[in-house]
Amino acid sequence: MSTSLSASDKQRLLQLARESLEAAVRGRSYPPVDPDALSPALRRKGASFVTLTERGELRGCIGGLQAQYPLYEDVLLHAAQSALHDYRFPPVTPDELPEIEVEVSILTEPQPLTYETPDDLPGRLRPEVDGVILAQGRRRATFLPQVWERVPDPEIFLSMLCEKMGAHPDAWRRTKLDVQIYEVEKFTESEFHLHGS
Repeated sequence: MSTSLSASDKQRLLQLARESLEAAVRGRSYPPVDPDALSPALRRKGASFVTLTERGELRGCIGGLQAQYPLYEDVLLHAAQSALHDYRFPPVTPDELPEIEVEVSILTEPQPLTYETPDDLPGRLRPEVDGVILAQGRRRATFLPQVWERVPDPEIFLSMLCEKMGAHPDAWRRTKLDVQIYEVEKFTESEFHLHGS
C-alpha cells in the first residue's frame, strides 16, 4: 500500500504513542503537542490502531476505522485507550511499562467487498493483506491484517471474527454479511530501536 509517512513520521507517531501510554497509565494528561511542529502527513485526518504487547503477548489493542481526527491525535487517543480501556485486559500498570512494546497501524479507508454467496467469501479475502470488517445489523467487529499471522485459515478467521462480533461462529456461512476490507501500514518501537527495545 502507498503511504505518505516518512521514517521520521513513523518514529514521531511511536514517540507520541509512548508518551500518551505512559501519561495515561500514571494518571496524567499527555503533554500538549504543537501541531505546527509536525509534518503535514501527521496533521491530516487518519485512522489508526495502537497495539500493545508484553513479552510478545497481546496486552491491548484499540483503534478506529474511520479517519475522524488528525492522525497524531488519533494515535494519542488510541494509545491511552489501549492501555486502560481494552475490555479484554486489566489496565496496564506503571510496573509493566518497561515491558510494553508499542505498534502503530495506519489504516486505508475501508472498501466494500462484494461476493455472491457465503461460500465465495473465504476465497475473496487476501490473507496477511486484508483487514476485515464484518457487520450484521448493529453488530460490527474487525480484525487487523496482523491476525492472519496467528489465524491463516480464512474460514477460521471469519468464524473467530463472527464470535468477536457477538454472533454465532457460523454466521458468515448462514447469511450474507456486510464485509469491508482495508490495508494497514504497521510499525513498531523495536523496528526503530525506540524505548530501549
